[in-house]
Amino acid sequence: MSDWKIFYGNRTPDPYRDKDIKKRLVGIEPPSWRKFSSVSGETKPLIFTEKEKSYWEQLQEIANSEERKRDIERGKNFRVSENNENQRKVVDAVNAALYLRRPLLVTGKPGSGKTTLAYAIAYELKLGPVLLWPITTRSTLQEGLYQYDAIARLQDAQLSQTDPEAKNLSYRDIGQYIQLGPLGTAFLPCEYPRVLLIDEIDKSDINLPNDLLNLLEEGKYPIPELARLAKQRNNQEQQNNEVQIVQSNDGLEVNIYKGKVQCQAFPLIIMTSNGERDFPPAFLRRCLRVQMPEPEESDLQEIVKAHLGTDKIEQFQSLIKDFRDKNYTEEGNLATDQLLNTIYLLTQNADSKRIKDLLFSSPTSREVD
Repeated sequence: MSDWKIFYGNRTPDPYRDKDIKKRLVGIEPPSWRKFSSVSGETKPLIFTEKEKSYWEQLQEIANSEERKRDIERGKNFRVSENNENQRKVVDAVNAALYLRRPLLVTGKPGSGKTTLAYAIAYELKLGPVLLWPITTRSTLQEGLYQYDAIARLQDAQLSQTDPEAKNLSYRDIGQYIQLGPLGTAFLPCEYPRVLLIDEIDKSDINLPNDLLNLLEEGKYPIPELARLAKQRNNQEQQNNEVQIVQSNDGLEVNIYKGKVQCQAFPLIIMTSNGERDFPPAFLRRCLRVQMPEPEESDLQEIVKAHLGTDKIEQFQSLIKDFRDKNYTEEGNLATDQLLNTIYLLTQNADSKRIKDLLFSSPTSREVD
């Protein structure tokens, strides 16, 4: 039986395997109830223009840029142990989300790797830069989709009236005043799925999960400001206004057709939760769910090796064991970065006992990131 998995969680990308991954991502037949079509309602796949193909190439350049170096390292250092059954469940959940075109709700302790998982997927599968939407109590669906700067457009319109010689009619191009958010960008029609990280969704307003239901089910949303423009009666104007150019969350220019956005490849959506609240049943039904396991001692050694080098494993083996043992106790709930921070400071000749007392403390009495 051939391996059904696309994502493994411990593989370094290589050019030959990347080509096979892309073919498999495109070739996976979605369930009949999760097929998405073009905004015109056609069931056949979209034919991507040269501009849209160039858009994907630009995304790869952004993903590999110096500015994204930290994201690359996060994805590269993520490891899944083949001997850990709970970690294999995480890999299975990611692959199931790719096949079923469903968002993945990832729960677990702070520092267990929930956020890093998204960067690991984007790195291994070469799916471009991760789209990050950090959630607060004030986050809204509209904010995630797009922002329309009506005030700037009004100012430009008033300026054109007071300076007739300038004949500046650029304010009529509404698209230049619209920027897509991370959520809105994720649903742009692409040949391959984008990776969207909705971080700490349990911190959201109580209504946000329900507001997401239609988008997660239908894979599309309107931009009314552009849709109204596309309905103008004049045939020539209508032809010009059917396609509008807006800016994506990546800072690239993209085409919007008739004021509507519908995905071709449903994005791989990773939603993280620290378990601070419950979610509506309707929301949970639309998600696959998995819990990030606590790392075992061998897993912690691999993490230390990836970040600090092989020599640090033997040097601080007893410290790694102490960290793991403390996480088994009632006062556990330690984040992995607390271990990394401790080892780093000890390599700088910091006092061992004082640093352990400082950094091995449980976050129960302080705010958890």
